[in-house]
Amino acid sequence: MGQQYRRTGGAAITAAAVGLMAVATGCSGGGAVADDRRAAEDAVDAVRKSADALVRAETSKARTSMEMASGGTRVTIRGKGSYDYGRQVGRFVVVLPKDPAGDDEHRPITELMASGALYMKNRGAGVPADKWVRIDTTTLSDGNLVTGGATDPLAAAELLRGVSKASYVGETAVAGVPVRHYRGTTDLPSAAKSASPGQRRALSAAAKGFSKGKIPFDAYLDEQGRLRKLRQQFSVANAEVTSTTLLFDFGVRVGVRLPASKDIFAGKIAEK
Repeated sequence: MGQQYRRTGGAAITAAAVGLMAVATGCSGGGAVADDRRAAEDAVDAVRKSADALVRAETSKARTSMEMASGGTRVTIRGKGSYDYGRQVGRFVVVLPKDPAGDDEHRPITELMASGALYMKNRGAGVPADKWVRIDTTTLSDGNLVTGGATDPLAAAELLRGVSKASYVGETAVAGVPVRHYRGTTDLPSAAKSASPGQRRALSAAAKGFSKGKIPFDAYLDEQGRLRKLRQQFSVANAEVTSTTLLFDFGVRVGVRLPASKDIFAGKIAEK
């Protein structure tokens, strides 16, 4: 990552004096302002195009982490799997944290992500172990950005189509891969309008359901403009949720077959 150095002593005084002289003489610094504006526009453009870069990459593996903080309690849900950006489908295994008492172990939940739907196996709550639960993500108040415990990687990237402000932080590395780090905020309603048809309805639901329409983010892009890491912060009811997605092994083979109707649970899910 690029480093910043502070000048000390006489150099600092000289720099301050030059700045004061520019103000006193009415110097506009128009060139510097124009450069800053272009840099900001370049940052916004790079981040907005990252979803398209994933589609061009076709597939990848992914790791997810979702940290929820509410009332002094903090829990983290982790997942790993793979995603096909062209077909907009993915398969993940999500591991829930222990109960507060530390006694109960939850079986990992298998999740299939698809356009407009989330399928969950080992859901518990009275659902047979060999059955899937299907959730219409377009009816969820968060569009499945947080409900499943793992943010759909393409939906997370599509959110960046609505970026309203971004700045270039510097160069760093993610898992040994050189990347450019950008930071900013994205506007949910704008993202929903600009999203691909497969993600638009779910993101539109999220735009109505989240308590804040602005989503802060940190995005790390490789030389091909592909997301390698994305951290987003969501405000849901009385909780703050930080979702982190790591993407790697682009072009890997991804085989996702959605459940047949006979394998989907049609009964009532028990309430705890």
